[in-house]
Amino acid sequence: MRFLFWCAGKDLNLRSPKATDLQSVVIDHSTTDAYRGTSLVYTIYTFFQLSPDIGITTGVIYMKIPPNSPLSYIELSASNLVHNISTIRAVLAKEVKVAFAIKGNAYGHGQNQIAKIAEPHVDYFMVNSLEELRLLRTISKKPTFLLGYVSEVNISEALSLGCILGIFSVEQFSRVQKYAKKMNIVQEVHIACDALLGREGFLEKELPAVLILAKKSKNVRITGMYAHFANIEDTNNFTHAERQISAYARMREIASEYGYGDIMTHISATSGVLAYESNNSINPLVRVGIGAYGLWPSDHLEYQNRKKITFKPVLSWKTHVAQVKTLPAGRTIGYGLTYMTHKATKIALVPQGYADGYPRLLSNTGHVLIGGKKCPIRGRVSMNMFVVDVSKLAKVAEGDEVVLLGTQGKAHISAEELGVLSGTINYEAVTRINPLLPRIIM
Repeated sequence: MRFLFWCAGKDLNLRSPKATDLQSVVIDHSTTDAYRGTSLVYTIYTFFQLSPDIGITTGVIYMKIPPNSPLSYIELSASNLVHNISTIRAVLAKEVKVAFAIKGNAYGHGQNQIAKIAEPHVDYFMVNSLEELRLLRTISKKPTFLLGYVSEVNISEALSLGCILGIFSVEQFSRVQKYAKKMNIVQEVHIACDALLGREGFLEKELPAVLILAKKSKNVRITGMYAHFANIEDTNNFTHAERQISAYARMREIASEYGYGDIMTHISATSGVLAYESNNSINPLVRVGIGAYGLWPSDHLEYQNRKKITFKPVLSWKTHVAQVKTLPAGRTIGYGLTYMTHKATKIALVPQGYADGYPRLLSNTGHVLIGGKKCPIRGRVSMNMFVVDVSKLAKVAEGDEVVLLGTQGKAHISAEELGVLSGTINYEAVTRINPLLPRIIM
C-alpha cells in the first residue's frame, strides 16, 4: 500500500519517509483505494502504529474528503466493540450468557453493521420490534429476544422469523398461542415481570394466571422470565434495587411453585452487571447494551469501576466543512438572530443539523472539532446545517474534516458531553442519530 504525501513541494513515499520532512503535511488520496469507505485519520493512525519509527511529533495534518467518501458519516470501531463485549464478559461468571441489545438501531450505531461484528462474541441478540427483527434476519439467524410489544396483526410474522417473545399479559399469551397452533409450532416465550419498575409485564398477583395457562398449552413454552432495574445506575442508594430484587425473587418462587423452577432468568443490563452481578452467577443471562457501545450507564458507575474497567467508545460522527468565510462585526448568524459577531469573525458551515440527530439545544453552547481544536457553535442549529467560529484556526478550508462526536488529534467530544449540554443522557445522544447517515466499519 502506497501513501502519497505532499510536503514543501515534495512527494514522499511513506514506506521510507524522512522524519525531518514531515512538519506540516497535506495528504492526497487520489493515488490509492486504501481510503475508500474509511476515514483519513484512522488510516494515518494505523500507519503510525505499524511504523513507529516515523517519529512524527509536531506534524499538523489537514484532512480532506477522501474520494468516493460520504460527506457525513458514522464511523464504527469494530475492535472497540469486541473489546467492550470481552470486558463485560470478563466480570461475569463463565457460565453466564450474554444477550446483546441492538434495539434502537443499535443505540444509533447501525443495527446490522453492529450485529455482524458482534455475532461471534455474544449468545443472543435482543431487539424491540418486528421491524428490527425483520432487518436482523437479513443477515443473521442467531437466537434473538423480541422483548417489545408485538400487535396481533404482526404475531404470525414474528413467529415465522424466529424469536423468543417477551409476554406482558394473559391476553398476549393467548394470541401467541392461537397463531402458534395455526402454524403448528412450539413458540418459546419469556415472561416479563413488573418487579417494581411500573412499566411492562405482570404484577406479582397476575403471574399465576399466565403460568396456569402455559401449563395447558401445547404450542407455547415458557423458557424464561425477566425483570428490569429502575435506577440501579443513577444512585449509590441501593434501597429500591434491593426491593426490586426481592420482588423478582418472590415472582421466581411463584413460577417454581407452578413447575417453572428451572427456567432462564434475567434482570441485569450493563448497570446491573456492574452493580449487582459482577463475578457471580445470580442469573444465567444478562442483557448488555450501553457498555458494549463503550458508554457508561452513569457517572456514578464510571467512578466506581473506571480503575478496573475500560470502555472504549465505538461511534464517531464525522462530516466536512461546507464553506468558510469571514463575517464583519455586527452581523447576526442563523435563525432567530441569537448570535451577533462583535468583531470580524471567520466561520465554517457544518452540513449537519437536527434532521441528522444533532441536538438543536446545542445552539450557541456546543462545539465541534476541526484541525484538532474545539470550535464553538454560533447561532442556532438548524435542520441541516449550523455555523462554528474558526477564527482561532490558522488554516481551515472547505472539505476539512469536522468531528461532531469522537476524537480528532488530542481533542475529544463525548456522548456524555453532548448529553449534558443538550439536557439528556448519552443513550439518547447516540440513539437519535439519523439512520440514513452511512455507517462505516473500521
